[in-house]
Amino acid sequence: MSYAAFCGTAIIASTWQVLGIRGGITINFLDKLLTASRRNRSLLCVGLDPDPALMPGVGLGEFNREIIDATSDLVCAYKPNLAFYEAMGQEGMIGLHTTLERIPEHIPTIADGKRGDIGNTARMYARALFENLGVDAATVNPYMGSDSVEPFLEYSNKGIFILCRTSNPGSRDFQSLECAQAGGNSLPLYMVVAGKSLEWNKQGNVGLVVGATHPSELKNVRDHCPEMPLLIPGIGAQGGDLEATVRLGVDRLGERAIIVSSRQIIYASNGKDFAEAARRAALDMRNKINQMLDLTRGH
Repeated sequence: MSYAAFCGTAIIASTWQVLGIRGGITINFLDKLLTASRRNRSLLCVGLDPDPALMPGVGLGEFNREIIDATSDLVCAYKPNLAFYEAMGQEGMIGLHTTLERIPEHIPTIADGKRGDIGNTARMYARALFENLGVDAATVNPYMGSDSVEPFLEYSNKGIFILCRTSNPGSRDFQSLECAQAGGNSLPLYMVVAGKSLEWNKQGNVGLVVGATHPSELKNVRDHCPEMPLLIPGIGAQGGDLEATVRLGVDRLGERAIIVSSRQIIYASNGKDFAEAARRAALDMRNKINQMLDLTRGH
């Protein structure tokens, strides 16, 4: 489906060409995110995590194509988790490329690979994600420090989501550890990461990954980083509280929160109606987010 057909008019498609979505000109990630979010009235990001054990008897290409076509007017972004494609070998990597090609060009793509390594290797990871795959953003692991993050930051038009307070139960093993600071104070490691990310955000392309399963930490990060986009996994199967996520995760304008739902949407049905069921689940999730956003805004 062409972008003009999706929009309904060639005029809107031409507007996007001027903005740089088409025609070889590049728009920066945050502008693309905000425009898609406002257009679709959505803070919902659908995770495209194809698992052959859960897919309803169709191939990877058909599964993702149907999910995308059924939900692309309801989302602010899509987030393919690279592990699901890598695990399928050559078929999976081909499927990843065709999946990214299927996503309408005005909707941002976030590659979830949690990459992080020494500078020279990180440079290759960044090139693979941003140049070869052509995604708009990627998740990055900061554990090895600034030189492992810098190669990603050099792509000033791309979004860099740094792992801060992740949604998994084991995140407390390290991310909650208290770290001594100058003056005798201490901060949990995740807040040290948030502070460093602010320092690294010289080009305005840094965001943070903060799980919906940790609402108090989500509030701490949002208070400390009021302008950063936050990628928020953990809603749905992981049990994150949607109301708290919306209330604590958005910025002062009710934006810059990317609320991720994967399994709850893409596996809403394991039958032939999987795409229709995914649309119903995505519509329900988007509407619930918007209702809570209205309450947050005091409407």
